[in-house]
Amino acid sequence: MEARKLRHWILIADLIWAALALIIAYAMRYGVAGYTQAFWKPFSMFGLEFVGALVLWVGLHEWMGLDGFRGGWYLPAVFSRIFLGVLTLMAILLAGAYLARALVSRLVLSYFGVLVFVGFVSIRWVTQLVFESKFATGARRRVVIVGSGRTARELAAKIERHPESLCRVVGCLSPSDTYTGDPLPSEVPTIPVQTLGIVDLLKSYAVDELILVGASCAHSEMLNLAARCRNESIQVSLVPELYELYLSKPNLLDLDGLPVLQLPEPTPLLRGRLKRVMDLLLGSILVVPATPIVILSAAFVRLENGKAFRWEVRCGQHGQRFRMLRLNVERNAPNLTLLQRLLQRLSITELPQLLNVLKGEMSLVGPRPESRDRVDHYTEWERQRLTVKPGITGLAQVHGLREQHSSEEKCRFDLQYLLDSSAFLDLLLLLQTIWTLVRRSFRGSSISTAPAATGSRKDTPTLEEIVQSAHRT
Repeated sequence: MEARKLRHWILIADLIWAALALIIAYAMRYGVAGYTQAFWKPFSMFGLEFVGALVLWVGLHEWMGLDGFRGGWYLPAVFSRIFLGVLTLMAILLAGAYLARALVSRLVLSYFGVLVFVGFVSIRWVTQLVFESKFATGARRRVVIVGSGRTARELAAKIERHPESLCRVVGCLSPSDTYTGDPLPSEVPTIPVQTLGIVDLLKSYAVDELILVGASCAHSEMLNLAARCRNESIQVSLVPELYELYLSKPNLLDLDGLPVLQLPEPTPLLRGRLKRVMDLLLGSILVVPATPIVILSAAFVRLENGKAFRWEVRCGQHGQRFRMLRLNVERNAPNLTLLQRLLQRLSITELPQLLNVLKGEMSLVGPRPESRDRVDHYTEWERQRLTVKPGITGLAQVHGLREQHSSEEKCRFDLQYLLDSSAFLDLLLLLQTIWTLVRRSFRGSSISTAPAATGSRKDTPTLEEIVQSAHRT
């Protein structure tokens, strides 16, 4: 389904549920004495507020990206986005009622806020279940990726995180002289082949779309393959090699039929200053509850290790070195005490870094800082994460990635954060961090990376089966 159509349908469902939520909220507060009163009385009493709520939600839905599928399906992200959206909506409604001196029931508005929040989250969850059910019945488009390497892996992972695209990656083809053997997510098979006869195989096994990735697109065999696919009504798409250099969303220009990708300027200075103000404001607030927790934890760590804190040299913005403060607890050491494991699991060991935030060396949200040894081995693609200040938490961390995971795994999420960086996204990630810590405390270990990708089903043949079948014939 097209993203625009999906957003419109979800918005329509939201508006319908908002009307039902007002009726239910009125009934919970005043009760009902007949169908006429139940359906019309709420709108006669709260008509102005209701119209204002609808108009506000339409604007918030577009501005905050509240459809639930932007950036891939991930329930904690949906929960956080809807929570902030509804909180903003109710704050504006209550402030408007107060300033207008309107005699409206705050209790009805409170019931309304809770109901719309639960309903909006449920709408998106049910929508995701519908897409998954279509996948189970084989309704997804069967996609083959041509190419190998990081970009191909990234593409396959993104498709898996977007069930609303109704696409399924059945495999990856690579020119036999350029295959690198890099693994793809969810055990998607990568097979080095020549193009001769491949189009007939793709067509016979109902492959709907071919996606050409990066440098493979310049290969003469791949160009021939694309032309043959178009002749056989197999859709052909292209991911340019410069995808890895994007730090802002590119614009596609049509210059007399010649596609031109325009790369906008990077993050403006004003956004960086706004982020700094937000860090100082929220950091000063968070220091208050964090201080007694850190002091108590440091006392226990000192009793066990003889030293409460430690300084670690890390690379910050533009690779500049700084000293990062944390509790003196070794990461993933086998001999940690029960208390030390608890402090590490809940990331209490990282709370002292609020001092680094207030000093301006770190931000509340951003890529986690890494050691000089790791940074020295960064690729040019990975070095892009050094363009902003490191953070206490980030997109990679709320998806369960920690110190022991590879820099490439974390960089994939960090660059996605840079692409969509905003104050709203920072608030979302702070909320999702709470969710992550709660889940981690109950699970007792690091959370696996999410969003969870849907695995391959065996009801239809995979590309590996296609090629094996071709070799047998």
